[in-house]
Amino acid sequence: MLKILAPQPARSAFCDGVSRRDFLRIGALGLGGLSLPQLLRAEASAGIRSRGNRHKAVIMVFLPGGPSHQDMFDLKADAPAEVRGEFRPINTNVPGIQICEHMPRLARLADQYTIIRSMVGATDRHDAFQCQTGRLQRGQPPGGWPSVGSFLTRIQGTANPAIPAFVGLAPKMGHMEWADNGMAGFLSAACAPFEVNKGGGMEDMVLNGVTLGRLADRRQLLESMDRFRRETDASGQMGGLDAYTHQALGILTTSELVEALDLKREDPKVIERYGKGDPKNRDDGGPKLMEHFLVARRLVEAGARCVTLAFSRWDHHGDNFGALRQDLPLLDQGLSALIEDLRLRGLDKDVSVVVWGEFGRTPTINKDAGRDHWPRVSCALLAGGGMRHGQVIGSTDRLGGEAASRPVTFPEVHATLYHCLGLDVNKVTVPDLTGRPQFLVENGVQPIRELVG
Repeated sequence: MLKILAPQPARSAFCDGVSRRDFLRIGALGLGGLSLPQLLRAEASAGIRSRGNRHKAVIMVFLPGGPSHQDMFDLKADAPAEVRGEFRPINTNVPGIQICEHMPRLARLADQYTIIRSMVGATDRHDAFQCQTGRLQRGQPPGGWPSVGSFLTRIQGTANPAIPAFVGLAPKMGHMEWADNGMAGFLSAACAPFEVNKGGGMEDMVLNGVTLGRLADRRQLLESMDRFRRETDASGQMGGLDAYTHQALGILTTSELVEALDLKREDPKVIERYGKGDPKNRDDGGPKLMEHFLVARRLVEAGARCVTLAFSRWDHHGDNFGALRQDLPLLDQGLSALIEDLRLRGLDKDVSVVVWGEFGRTPTINKDAGRDHWPRVSCALLAGGGMRHGQVIGSTDRLGGEAASRPVTFPEVHATLYHCLGLDVNKVTVPDLTGRPQFLVENGVQPIRELVG
């Protein structure tokens, strides 16, 4: 957790209103049991170094719960009423491509993204594992499969020493499997995501009136905490930790990371374009944090290689259309702003965006006006990355229940992302805990030819 700093109750251990407990959170960070200085040291031990300013990156937008593909990007206007639902399709700026009427902004940008209507191979599990790794959970190597961000951290390292290579924005949720930012798997803790928002909403990501100078005055407290960790560490390999403590203090008080997370530094017109969301959790799902789309752009622009976020809750077994009338316009605004912003800033060739959920929804609407789990087919949206856009890949049958043409798998999407990130999935391997070389995706899986071939 990066907590800089949440609002505090009136009682405080310090006269300036900052409690000792919350300041200690800054030093501890709680990432795999490592403090930030320890994490930096682990990265240095793993040979992770800066590779220059220009870099490739990926932003993964996870839609927790399984979005309804036939109510978003694959509407079936000619299907029976119990299948087609309540929404109508509208034309986009690409002839022949239609999407839901509640996403007019995205309709105007269809030439800048690709819709996959034939995602197959999902499992009926409510988690982000397949989206984060491109793999199935069964048959994992010891330690588990790493997520795409962890592989990038291990292979390419940091693009900017002040910015973690892998940043996770997913907030705390009632069903925490939906809040999975990605895991290091068989890689070291240094490859795990730097999670900045597990404490709640955006208040955990901004300074809230505590100046950088006042945080810098806490140097002695930070050093004493890390001295305690150094003295009690069982490994005995703490040489040179002072340098990393100093670097950690720099990241937490004066670094580009703090600046990237501080939306007060952004043009108010840009903030308005992305929109304002709702920080409240809905049942077991996540909040609607529109700001995360903008934070993700700021992070990749500052040097992050992978940013993951989770937006709202899409598990609509009841009142599917009422819920989508609220969420689709928000997704439409945040995602269209991100796609357009990346293009205007010249980042659309370097930054890939993928938007998807763990599975699709049933063709037939149930008695509660909802749609149930349907892993047999789902959808995804890809933007940026220098890919060929303005197209639809694959199709489903008349009811939207089966892939009718060009089925696409999760590993294929991951292979495409790695290709756009400059990695050859046919050659690059990383050793697992047994020393066995592991490919980034299943051996033999190729990038999607329609996008990069």
